[in-house]
Amino acid sequence: MDFSNSLIQWYLRSKRDLPWRKTADPYRIWLSEIMLQQTRVAQGLPYFLAFVEAFPTVFDLATADEEKVLKLWQGLGYYSRARNLHATAQYIAFERNGVFPENYEGLLKLKGVGEYTAAAIASISYGEPVPVVDGNVFRVLARYFDVETDIASPAAKKEFKALAAELLPVDKASLFNQAMMEFGALQCVPKNPDCTSCVFNDSCVALQKKKVDRLPVKLKKTKVTNRYLNYILFVDPSGKTVVQKRQDKGIWFGLYEFPLVETAADIHRDVMPEQLIKSVTIPEGGRLQELRLLNEKQILHKLSHQHLHIYFWELKTTDTISGSLSWDDVEKLPFPIVIYNFITEYVINK
Repeated sequence: MDFSNSLIQWYLRSKRDLPWRKTADPYRIWLSEIMLQQTRVAQGLPYFLAFVEAFPTVFDLATADEEKVLKLWQGLGYYSRARNLHATAQYIAFERNGVFPENYEGLLKLKGVGEYTAAAIASISYGEPVPVVDGNVFRVLARYFDVETDIASPAAKKEFKALAAELLPVDKASLFNQAMMEFGALQCVPKNPDCTSCVFNDSCVALQKKKVDRLPVKLKKTKVTNRYLNYILFVDPSGKTVVQKRQDKGIWFGLYEFPLVETAADIHRDVMPEQLIKSVTIPEGGRLQELRLLNEKQILHKLSHQHLHIYFWELKTTDTISGSLSWDDVEKLPFPIVIYNFITEYVINK
């Protein structure tokens, strides 16, 4: 039995029972694929179910308020995906009367849809024989065929896509692509795969050459930037606080946060309260009373290209702050998950 048939037979026996595998509806396939970009299935599944319940159709998603979309997305990360999702839903609903493009080239033109996502939707929803190439596919093919091309190099995607296209059965594009993704997720995992139970343990070249742990090759290292964030929780006599919406096009754009002082290094041990106060804009009506550090232990939040070193400070005021919100209202807004988790703990411990 050849590679493709063996892979598909493995998939039919071993695949997980996932809701997006029970439909060819392009809306739900698109939704699942956007959510699963750089996200594990276990993490993405509850978000998919919540979105489908809140927005059963592309029209429901298109007419939703962006803040509601971001709130439901809260904790899933890479928030530009949520904003692109919302914008594309509006385009599909209002410009195309709810009808998704029915081929790879058309899908590729949608905002937030790259080659992998377009191929996945085209093959699963429409049976178009176009191969998917993602991290799982790189790994499976590199090991099985002993491909030593650096997957971070510009030529890699073209080479692996051509190889996947050769293997793809024209009449079973949906099954094959889903099988490739599932095999990489469950069997041919990045570290310590169980090669003894693998259906390809007698034909995988990397296994025969004892190179499984060295493939795929990825030479380029991600450069990580350290940032030091001091969030100020202004609290007035009524217990209310103030938040602001991030306008910076960088991380967390469109989400809410507390007033922020970013420093060049970890200063909390040596910082004088008056130094920190001088660095933050005082909300209108707020005369300062008392500053205290809320987390003695730094919170480290790791993103793909940034490590965020976070402290939260409580700054009480003697007067009511203009535009302040109750904590119940604050909790309804979309926040980066690291801030939201702190809010939840802070409110419980108040």
